[in-house]
Amino acid sequence: MSQADQNNQDADFEINQAALDYHANPRPGKISVEVSKSTRTQRDLALAYTPGVAEPVRCIAADPLDAYKYTAKGNLVAVITDGSAVLGLGNVGALAGKPVMEGKGVLFKHFAGIDVFDIEVNAKRPQEFIETVMRIAPTFGGINLEDIAAPHCFEIEQALIDQLDIPVFHDDQHGTAIIIAAALLNALELQGKELDKARIVVLGAGAAGIAAVRLLIAMGAHRENFLVIDRNGVIHLGRKDLNPYKFGVAVETEARTLADAMHGADVFIGVSGPDLVSAEMVASMAEKPIVFALSNPVPEIRPEVARAVRSDLIMATGRSDYPNQVNNVLGFPFIFRGTLDVRASRINEDMQIAAVHALKELTHQPVPQEVLDAYGLQSLAFGPDYILPKPLDARLKDVIPPAVARAAVESGVARAPWPEHYPAF
Repeated sequence: MSQADQNNQDADFEINQAALDYHANPRPGKISVEVSKSTRTQRDLALAYTPGVAEPVRCIAADPLDAYKYTAKGNLVAVITDGSAVLGLGNVGALAGKPVMEGKGVLFKHFAGIDVFDIEVNAKRPQEFIETVMRIAPTFGGINLEDIAAPHCFEIEQALIDQLDIPVFHDDQHGTAIIIAAALLNALELQGKELDKARIVVLGAGAAGIAAVRLLIAMGAHRENFLVIDRNGVIHLGRKDLNPYKFGVAVETEARTLADAMHGADVFIGVSGPDLVSAEMVASMAEKPIVFALSNPVPEIRPEVARAVRSDLIMATGRSDYPNQVNNVLGFPFIFRGTLDVRASRINEDMQIAAVHALKELTHQPVPQEVLDAYGLQSLAFGPDYILPKPLDARLKDVIPPAVARAAVESGVARAPWPEHYPAF
């Protein structure tokens, strides 16, 4: 083993042990439930429970929408998994996914003030999962599906959207797609290219890859300009092994391998696995290429390898130790905040696109000093190494929720008045 490999192994051991200590001490887990009203006196308890609690019960029985007035429903999101696609660890089971679901709850609360119950469901078949979520849905103002393997995730999400009157959002699909789209629009602008003309390669035909293709097409990319690659190569119309979701991104092409697809491409989006892209593939791309190698923690190609063969590229990864981190935390807390604030019945395509443009435009604004201080930077401005806002930028909460809420109102899915604390509509 080389000294560099030994150092990496030692660093991995250190962070793994630190993570275990973090999760175990001083009390197990990362989240808790807190009481939001006074319980200091006998009268407080009489109002909180019997006999006082009977009155809001009567109101809700008469008008279910009063649940938003008298309970925590309107600010409570369920983060739900079956544990079938947890991080890059695969099908580890529902219970093993719980630390990730708790972590998602931490991010919802920290960034957007949204309360979360994490729920881990033992379900072997999609219909079992759907039925479970349907039965518990009245508790919540929204549902965030998490770490559910494709293709079942598509079936599950659509069934729940169709049958529930609260927003259902699979973040591994749409959250990732939204951040990719915002970063790509900015990168294309910097490279002097246009979305409707760009040739785009997507490596990975799971939840994130297919959702990214769908969203980019909705925003103006041409379907025939995409080449999507799965484990069996390019997804083309001649293949007989495609499920309906993969068939939806199939095209007529002579390309069969990733190397074939990369030749002359303007954009590479990787949502797959480590070290799958070679330097030669990047070298074969068009002038001023864009490479989003988002496999985490090890990208499809490491930035230093890609830059060694292409000095004209713009690069993004899923890692925080490189510029341009594509991080879902830029989206989902604030998207749900805007959705809940106008009590939207769903998170539709208009709302997703509104989030894309809000993120894109924020990157063009001067970066506040407190953001520079948080990241130990002297300066930061829109350019090849800054195509997305930083996760600790407090302006995200000021910009994305109103944009999403406005799109909800304009598309007819909002069911509450425009919030007084938002900018004038």
